[in-house]
Amino acid sequence: MLTGVFYAALASLGDIGGGLLVIWRTGRDRRLLAALTGFGAGFMLALVILGMLPHAVDVRGGFIAVLIGYLVVHLTQHSLTPHFHFGEETHADAMVSRGIGVWALVGLLPHSFFDGVAISSGFLESSSLGLLIFTGILLHKVPTGVSLGSIMLASGNTPAQTILAVLAIAAATVAGALITPFVGAMAEYGLPLAAGVTLYVAASNLIPESQHERGFGVHGGLVAGVIAYVILQAILPDVPH
Repeated sequence: MLTGVFYAALASLGDIGGGLLVIWRTGRDRRLLAALTGFGAGFMLALVILGMLPHAVDVRGGFIAVLIGYLVVHLTQHSLTPHFHFGEETHADAMVSRGIGVWALVGLLPHSFFDGVAISSGFLESSSLGLLIFTGILLHKVPTGVSLGSIMLASGNTPAQTILAVLAIAAATVAGALITPFVGAMAEYGLPLAAGVTLYVAASNLIPESQHERGFGVHGGLVAGVIAYVILQAILPDVPH
């Protein structure tokens, strides 16, 4: 139980790091962030298909939970969050209200909560699966922090308010990991739900975002992410191959 919480807290540092990156070094690391986005998308896509979905088969109604997880993130992230995309927000002229940053935070809270659920559920299944899920979550945490931080700043919020916002989504990740073992339904269906969330983040958020960039470095990074997952899964024990 504590292992999942520890790794969720470790992953949530990526949110904070992404927010600080926007405040301190805005615009300087766009190519690096794009490459990380592509690599993370590939790793997470492989993680869902090869690592998480096989466990959903063993849960009654597991694939329904996968679909619910996917839809929950879609509804909250894109109904509550205008102008949302992974990466740095560059349309400051469109950000006319501080409330846009607040809605971005609200939209990302369920997503971040299920990041923690995913990590905790993975460790409840096996330490190897937990480590694989932790790695996948960590890879998209920095882009998440950058996205929220840039929207907060572009909509007129202060750096202090921006830091509070990324701390909130970091705390939501830890809360998800902490709650999962104590709620029966969450312990049973947490992994399938998190699979749906992770599938959405990889296929509907990160991959479309990486497609905005040209060059083999970004798109080859997606393939490299898949290969990295396959290698890591082959090395770790107790994971279906």
